[in-house]
Amino acid sequence: MLLALGIAIAADGLQLLLGPLGWALPDQVIDLVTMILMMKILGFHILLLPTFAIELVPVVEDLPTWTACVAAVIALRKRGQRTVSTVNSD
Repeated sequence: MLLALGIAIAADGLQLLLGPLGWALPDQVIDLVTMILMMKILGFHILLLPTFAIELVPVVEDLPTWTACVAAVIALRKRGQRTVSTVNSD
């Protein structure tokens, strides 16, 4: 989980540093690599798809969308694990 969050922060930071210079090819390469890494680390989650699509929109792609997505996926999975453990303990 920490690895996925670190990669997301690095991807968002790199895209922010590249700014307008990276919009064409480098941003899409960063997004593709990030998406592949997130799917390998976290497994498929539906929130990854809109995040990848949002990253294609100029200006919006400067927001920390990967970081927010990974944080949301981690929170949802932890909540799901707590729900399962509560149901199993009853």
